Amino acid sequence: MSAAEAGDVFHRARGRTLDAFSSEKEREWKGPFYFIQGADPQFGLMKAWSTGDCDNGGDEWGQEILLTEQAVEAINKLNPKPKFFVLCGDLIHAMPGIRAVFSGHYHRNAGGSYQDLDMVVSSAIGCQLGKDTHGLRVVVITAEKIVHRYYSLDELSKRGLDEDLKQLLKE
Repeated sequence: MSAAEAGDVFHRARGRTLDAFSSEKEREWKGPFYFIQGADPQFGLMKAWSTGDCDNGGDEWGQEILLTEQAVEAINKLNPKPKFFVLCGDLIHAMPGIRAVFSGHYHRNAGGSYQDLDMVVSSAIGCQLGKDTHGLRVVVITAEKIVHRYYSLDELSKRGLDEDLKQLLKE
């Protein structure tokens, strides 16, 4: 499976929403529940490991995509349903065609670049350790470029996306 085909797999979830956590009833203790924690799908590592070249290689994600789909299918069959699913650890090993990596955990906005790869660190929704406000980063991807912008929660709620980002989505 190519990286492009792998990307198509994840677009299947587009448009789905989970509004249970925004509901007022979720703020009160209702009794025991469970959640699922998964770790390290690390797309690209299986091929890199099998070829013995973990510093390079890893340009195929097919095995990891299938295993991740299997994990989601298994979770979806559970009864009762888990409250939520959290995925931790290394999400990718190799980055075929990737021009930017987005992360968090630093609790402030930061970033840098190495060769042709941009590293973008988004500040937290929660506790701020720098001067940034509580917020989210919007990332628009076109065939030619990646444009990202950090918005405070208030700003995003009141104004929505800036017009230039909306315009990019129309192209």
